[in-house]
Amino acid sequence: MINVYTLDNGLRVVMETIPFVRSISFGIWVRNGSRDEDGAVNGISHFIEHMMFKGTERRSGKDIADEMDAIGGQINAYTSKEYTCYYTRTLDTHFDTALDVLSDMFFHSKFDSADINKERNVILEEINMYEDTPEDLVHDLLQNKVYANDSLGLTILGSQDNVNRFQREDFTGYLKKHYGPDKTVLAVAGNFDEAEVLNKLKALFGPYQSAGKAGGRKPAPVYGPAFNAKDKDIEQMHLCVGLPGIAAGSDETYTMAALNTIFGGGMSSRLFQTIREERGLVYSVYSYNSGFADTGLFTVYAALNPAQTGEVFALILSESRRMFTEKVSAEQLAKTKEQLKSNFLLSLESSSNRMNSIGRTMLMLDKIVTAEELIEKIDAISLDGFYALCEKVFNLDKISISIVGKQAEAQNLRSL
Repeated sequence: MINVYTLDNGLRVVMETIPFVRSISFGIWVRNGSRDEDGAVNGISHFIEHMMFKGTERRSGKDIADEMDAIGGQINAYTSKEYTCYYTRTLDTHFDTALDVLSDMFFHSKFDSADINKERNVILEEINMYEDTPEDLVHDLLQNKVYANDSLGLTILGSQDNVNRFQREDFTGYLKKHYGPDKTVLAVAGNFDEAEVLNKLKALFGPYQSAGKAGGRKPAPVYGPAFNAKDKDIEQMHLCVGLPGIAAGSDETYTMAALNTIFGGGMSSRLFQTIREERGLVYSVYSYNSGFADTGLFTVYAALNPAQTGEVFALILSESRRMFTEKVSAEQLAKTKEQLKSNFLLSLESSSNRMNSIGRTMLMLDKIVTAEELIEKIDAISLDGFYALCEKVFNLDKISISIVGKQAEAQNLRSL
């Protein structure tokens, strides 16, 4: 059973009791990410996430780690383009400790200047590591170019110049403006007494008030076909091919999941079977849809020998066209539906996965989709709907490309 409560300050609490497990997963979800920044403060949301672990008025950073280790619990956080999540996972007998630690971090982090300077170096090394990881870098290069006129194209880590410049007042000022109960969801999943936990959350988060108000997000970004290449003297070429996708929460979400599964989402997909298994041209090739609040990006990624870049690119285009010349049968679509349902239902056997699912969907979509509803939506996928979406996605006039590798090969692909 999933229940949703709204506190007097507007903060939402979503809870799912799972009596047959011994764990509790708890998350604080804030609708703020790199998309809420501009060039001058790009990277500040991610830096704030790091600083939450560096100490509070009652605990040092080491105390936070020691207390969670002492109960065998997990505590972590991550920042995305559109939200930040702080979360714990513990045995059901240790929830009070996890709640006390995480809420203390969320409300009472000190943002000490000495800690900021130390963490600044950590994040600069994270940026360096990212720059040295072409299989990650190439995806951001694609988004940076197709959303060049929107903050959605900014990186999550930000620039080295910004990271070097941020001071305590930048963090506290940004928090007051961009964090607040109206942008926050608490999610709890696992074995617990709902009324008891709800009362504890009300006591800690009920007084939470916004100190300021950030402006609303800008209009939906407009996808622009683009080419972006970064020269790196590496052995492989890392290639992303982008096309307009669909937004999170779209009526076509589940049809897109089926389309992606068949086209490039797994080992039995057309892309994998043709480019890796039949031709042996790559080790890694896959596709995925990035669904944001008001737009989406469909991406194909491949890592390959630079000399074979043109051939692999041609095969990606060929497989895109083959979606219309060798159409998916009703039997193939039925098999894909079963695969989607199995993957989803198996993922629900973890309290952390359930917490992530209910927290993210409540934050981003203002609703909860139950397992029963999701299965109904998957079963409702039709061949007509599938090919209507294919017509939208595989419009090769809107193709975009990003490459990380040797510049000579990149220029060859630009000409193609």
